[in-house]
Amino acid sequence: MKYLTLNNGIEMPMVGFGTWDIRDEKGKKSILTALEAGYRLIDTAQMYDNENIVGNAVHESGIARQDIFLTTKLYRSSASYQKAKAGIEKSLNELQTDYIDLLLIHEPYENALEMYEAFKEAYREGKVRAIGISNFDEHRYEKFIQSCGVIPAVNQVESHVYYPQLSLKKVLNAHGTQMQSWASFTEGRKNIFAEPLLKHIGNEYGKSVAQVALRYLVQNGIAVIPKSVHKERMIENLEIFDFHLSEKEMAEIRQMDKNHSLFGWY
Repeated sequence: MKYLTLNNGIEMPMVGFGTWDIRDEKGKKSILTALEAGYRLIDTAQMYDNENIVGNAVHESGIARQDIFLTTKLYRSSASYQKAKAGIEKSLNELQTDYIDLLLIHEPYENALEMYEAFKEAYREGKVRAIGISNFDEHRYEKFIQSCGVIPAVNQVESHVYYPQLSLKKVLNAHGTQMQSWASFTEGRKNIFAEPLLKHIGNEYGKSVAQVALRYLVQNGIAVIPKSVHKERMIENLEIFDFHLSEKEMAEIRQMDKNHSLFGWY
């Protein structure tokens, strides 16, 4: 596994396991399978309503807590200082842990700065190892950092070959914030697995379309959290560090950028 060093010095796995839409006992088994396959970053959120099964899976895995990087996010129901304080305690209880590795504001809410005050307090108290944001575009990010006090360690945003958001990545880099991709495979908004260019490049390396799509992002310095319930695909998504796309191939994939969101977030 490759790791990235965040702006406060802690290390974060470059590839993690996303848990959006994973529920119940079947979902817990998927998380356990991911941990067995080698994933050490598990990404969840209060909005997903599955923090409890993430906590159960981590507890049952037998893997030392310090070897697992847990990310969660607070959403609209915690959009105030006091509500965010309560939300952090709720996540700690649901995840069955004394600390959260990365805590994010799920969306750019009107009260985001107020929420962030609770985040900073939890960070100072050691309940959170790193704090950040999610789904902030360039304008909202730049406005946020003018008065947030602590530069976000991560901005988790939609990023894939059709909309990698490389210009946003440059802005984040300039201020010390790491970009992390959700929807690396577009979550079905486009049939990425049928893309001829990605197939052709994959054939050159004996890799799948999924591996090429992920490799493009990580080679641009973007962390990823793909989701799959199939063990063979989980393993495949981890095996992206044993090949390197050429400058020509990177440029060809860059031409796939449509420069607009598939989800209407921005």
